[in-house]
Amino acid sequence: MNNTEYYDRLGVLKDASQDEIKRAYRKMSKKYHPDINKEEGAEQKYKDVQEAYETLSDAQKRAAYDQYGPTGANGGFGGGAGGFGGFDGAGFGGFEDIFSSFFGGGGASRNPNAPRQGDNLTYGLEITFEEAIFGTEKEVKYYREATCHTCTGSGAKPGTSPVTCGRCHGTGTINVDTHTPLGTMRRQMTCDVCHGRGKEIKDPCQTCHGTGHEKQAHKVPVKVPPGVETGQKIRLAGQGEAGFNGGPYGDLHVVIQVQASDKFERQGTSIYYSLNLNFVQAALGDTVHVPTVHGDVDLVIPEGTQTGKTFRLKGKGAPSLRGNGIGDQYVTVNVVTPTNLNDKQKEALRDFAAAGNISINPQKKGFFDKVKDAFEDL
Repeated sequence: MNNTEYYDRLGVLKDASQDEIKRAYRKMSKKYHPDINKEEGAEQKYKDVQEAYETLSDAQKRAAYDQYGPTGANGGFGGGAGGFGGFDGAGFGGFEDIFSSFFGGGGASRNPNAPRQGDNLTYGLEITFEEAIFGTEKEVKYYREATCHTCTGSGAKPGTSPVTCGRCHGTGTINVDTHTPLGTMRRQMTCDVCHGRGKEIKDPCQTCHGTGHEKQAHKVPVKVPPGVETGQKIRLAGQGEAGFNGGPYGDLHVVIQVQASDKFERQGTSIYYSLNLNFVQAALGDTVHVPTVHGDVDLVIPEGTQTGKTFRLKGKGAPSLRGNGIGDQYVTVNVVTPTNLNDKQKEALRDFAAAGNISINPQKKGFFDKVKDAFEDL
């Protein structure tokens, strides 16, 4: 076995996150669960998945496995000084882990039959720019693991009940002794009969095949508050996946994605707008209509306004999520130079230049322009 086999069993890469490992474990354990998969070899594959997850879900064991392989992960010996893995968490999980390996754990084991909350889910919700400003209500639809409606989560066929596992006596774990040069070391492993549940299901439910869960189409309303931004989350308690042993449902985290606007840009509670003016408006001043998310407003442009000048429209921005009022909109002027002027407009500009003693150098005429002028003078 090399140092990637445990990852291969779960179908993940060696740099997988803990969340990815957890999801892969749930998928593979359900696929090969002996109560569901009756194919030859499925039970052994289930045990292999359990073994892989037991190591990779523990940070210290995973680090030891990555460095030394299964021997290091199981408390054996790696490549440290004198052939030992060392006491830094590479070969062993630390002094407390060595002590517990000899004396059976020392601490209280988790009760496999205790209620446990279900997993959380994440849903990406896209809304418009305006909906982010004013808030909105949406209905999201998704699939989740729900409590089986047939067995109400027990996993057993109606009329029957799970029984206490005879192998682990309901603890969900068994002690395994390993002989080493230091003596006999004891470690706990997931029970190979009940697979950590503490109970055996002799007659599984035909709907959920003993898992206690079934896939369910689910929908829930989401109230999006005014002022949200991309990346912010809305937590909906109890809308995630079903719990275990009667535990509560997990939560649903709705992640907001705001569409870009074709008019505005936003930073927090401030909104920005670019206003194009012609040079006459900028020079002589004008009153123009400016769009805001709250409706059009009149903006007075003073004479002599230059490109880059910014005006503030108080209270025309986005609301604060914390309830600290509404921000402002900032309007930045861009003076646009005209193109394709007609002769009358050009003459007016020349008069303007002459009146202000402005020296201009007309574009040099080409050969054909000079020929044209010559014919016009005849």
